[in-house]
Amino acid sequence: MKKDVIETKSAPAAIGPYSQAVRAGGLLFVSGQLPIDPPTGKFAGEGVVEQAEQCLKNVKGILEAAGCSLEGVLKTTVFLKDMRDFEEMNKVYSRFFSGEYPARCCVEVSRLPRDARIEIEVVALCADA
Repeated sequence: MKKDVIETKSAPAAIGPYSQAVRAGGLLFVSGQLPIDPPTGKFAGEGVVEQAEQCLKNVKGILEAAGCSLEGVLKTTVFLKDMRDFEEMNKVYSRFFSGEYPARCCVEVSRLPRDARIEIEVVALCADA
């Protein structure tokens, strides 16, 4: 089975020894995306609303670079610094996903890279793969 590494400037570069995404067998595995604005290299904001939106914009940029879309997302994992941000995160999340929502896991974690409030990873089905 062939494995393709996906890289794009539409999302922040990896901050460690990993790829932004890897495609294999029609599936795209997108690494956890932090709320980093690619042009500036800085967080999109301090609050979970701004950070969740940037995480999902980064995910979308990677999906598009791979020839996929948000509609093909099968599963998301949301890592929250504070579960009290769950409701606000859901409001942002619902602007990116609608109708047939992907499966999802949301967990509170003690700390995220660069002290982000949120990180989001996805697995998507790519029609053209």
